[in-house]
Amino acid sequence: MTPGVAEQVRPVDTARTELLTVGVEEEFLLTDPATGAAVPAVHAVLERVPPELAGQVQLEFQTSQVEIGSPPGLELAALRHSLALLRSGVADAAEQAGARLVAVGTGPVPGPVPPVVDKPRYHQMVERLGLLVPSPGSNGMHVHVGVGEPDLAVEVLNHLRPWLPILHAATANSPFYEGADTDYASWRSMLWERWPSVAPTPYLESYAHYQRLIDELIATGIMLDDGMLYWYSRLSATYPTVEIRIGDVCPSLDDTILIAALCRALVATVVQEIETGRPAPQVEHHRLVGAHWRAAHDGLEGRAVDPETGDLRPAWHVLRDLFERVRPQLDRHGDLGLVTYLLGKLHSHGTGAARQRAIFDRSGQLSDVLDELARETRG
Repeated sequence: MTPGVAEQVRPVDTARTELLTVGVEEEFLLTDPATGAAVPAVHAVLERVPPELAGQVQLEFQTSQVEIGSPPGLELAALRHSLALLRSGVADAAEQAGARLVAVGTGPVPGPVPPVVDKPRYHQMVERLGLLVPSPGSNGMHVHVGVGEPDLAVEVLNHLRPWLPILHAATANSPFYEGADTDYASWRSMLWERWPSVAPTPYLESYAHYQRLIDELIATGIMLDDGMLYWYSRLSATYPTVEIRIGDVCPSLDDTILIAALCRALVATVVQEIETGRPAPQVEHHRLVGAHWRAAHDGLEGRAVDPETGDLRPAWHVLRDLFERVRPQLDRHGDLGLVTYLLGKLHSHGTGAARQRAIFDRSGQLSDVLDELARETRG
């Protein structure tokens, strides 16, 4: 019998100890500056994006959304510079098109549901999913970390599973929906989880097992293709990367860079553990589902499921545990000082969800929340 990936012990491969690249994709909502409602303005916005940025800006599922993607690299400073140019360039294009670019998980105020982008694949998705689809737009953040070998990348997915909920909590940025406080820090997560292929990544025996599960999901009609594999971490269908895709889009670049750095350091940490023969914890699926629900509900301002014990603890304590776990790789990648600073800033100011609620508590106006989100989006 062929051993599962968790049972395979190999000597350390020094070729794999190189620094890992990181890249980020971010999705944004296009809103009416006067009402705050989502607007179907993406084509008008794309027409106005500067030519030098056009290759890194693209359509998303709905006409009220736009996506940017940074090139992969080693330096967080370069990542930040790239995302800053993209955010400001697309924000300018949105203003020229009579809209506003907002980094928020989903639409805070009521309004008509914008149509999906006119692509055959998207129309097929609407046909297949029916009433699961309508919403102002579901805007997430995807972090790509360079792991080129498929078998190793699948092992990485197994090791990541218990730690993704606390990263989920750290990105919470959608407490308001249809004009009301949802009592969740990330309402986008709850809307998104209605889709049948959205779930915690299962424990995988091998790359062949990973491929077999994709084939089964397509054969049963749950997915049209492998691009609809919406597990919280996966192998990118396009790049030689592990793709972590659990969070709302972050309101500010500081938040984005912090999450990207923690994701890279976590991947680098588990790669090292794999190479020394440490098996991945086989966490029960129901516990992961509960941990992600708790993350969406509480954000960092409540409690989180401890990745090792399953106990509920203050979410900030769990995030601090993650920081300590990956500290050596943060240091090795040259990110420790910046991440320490950004983590302190996040602790002081709160998640995007907490910041939105603080603004609303002061003024009682969602328009003020959207004004601040637009300011943070631009940077």
